[in-house]
Amino acid sequence: MKKNTSAQKLEKMGKDLVKEIEQNKNPSLEIPVRSLSNTIFDKKQNILTLGNNTSKRHFFNISHIKKFVQTIEAAATAKELVEVQKHLSLREVYYRIKRTLPGTNIDLVDQQEDSNKAIEDLELITSLSREQLHINANKMGSVAGNVVVKDKGDLVNWAKLGSGGWSIPSNVEEIEFKSVDAEFVIYMEKAAEWERLHEDKVWKRLNCIIMSSQGQSTRGVRRLLQRLNVEHKLPVYVLTDFDPWGFYIYSVLKFGSISLAHISDRLTIPNARFLGLTGDDIENFDLKKHIIKFKEVDAKRLKDMGKYDWFKDHKEWKRQFQLMKQINGKVELAALSSKGISFISDEYIPEKIKKKDWII
Repeated sequence: MKKNTSAQKLEKMGKDLVKEIEQNKNPSLEIPVRSLSNTIFDKKQNILTLGNNTSKRHFFNISHIKKFVQTIEAAATAKELVEVQKHLSLREVYYRIKRTLPGTNIDLVDQQEDSNKAIEDLELITSLSREQLHINANKMGSVAGNVVVKDKGDLVNWAKLGSGGWSIPSNVEEIEFKSVDAEFVIYMEKAAEWERLHEDKVWKRLNCIIMSSQGQSTRGVRRLLQRLNVEHKLPVYVLTDFDPWGFYIYSVLKFGSISLAHISDRLTIPNARFLGLTGDDIENFDLKKHIIKFKEVDAKRLKDMGKYDWFKDHKEWKRQFQLMKQINGKVELAALSSKGISFISDEYIPEKIKKKDWII
């Protein structure tokens, strides 16, 4: 049986280490540096990318050895998973790696964060995504629309899954689109708004797909959005609260993030459109009475985000940041319900899309 690319890359990593040992060298792993200083905003592609800086982690180095071994253990687990064609969750990988080293009182991993970081290092070393390594995160997202997919041999119709919609898996790489009848995708930050749109059958009325995660989007959600955008040429409209955290959610979808800059090409949607909430919406729909005053952490977040290259040189985004600063507060999407139970479905979204009232 021919080995797949993932298994080959993991095997090469191991053979390179064995070769160094046989040559009486100090075994080492070269890992791209994942930090703000090594993250570059590629203005041509309109995404964050990882720079060329790397660091070496050596086995015979007291400050390196534990992380070195954790990464090797993660690689061994991933290789086994790839070869047997099975998957484990991040939590399960943690328990599989967790143990006390023989003859010591040292635990290989102290907490799940340690194994998570080892897996992230493995992604950087092999250029394989976590999903390609057969390691999944928790599911956290819902979708509905006139779409039929094939998932593990089963045909799933997103239009016929009741009130909960389709639960988006962590790994969507092997999802096969059998039919996609939609003109665009609406992605919203809050699951509550997704439920409102789903109950109102917005996906049917507007011939679109509605999708949500809870808060920051998961990798599975981001990858699914990107696939719909790239493979099926569907515009993606983003709905978030009018606050720095909502703007950041949009920013991650569109430009990427520092922590995942190494796989921006698989996750980002550079042509994503921000539909709202905007500062203008607060004025136009008389939402000022629903302003929630900023806490110090909110004001600081707004200030920090204003320095991002993709925001600071964008005239319209600078204006939105200024409007937020002026009211010294935020407004949630849920505030639109004050205009009517289905106002967001019947008027807000259809009218904004019709008038092309979005920010790119």
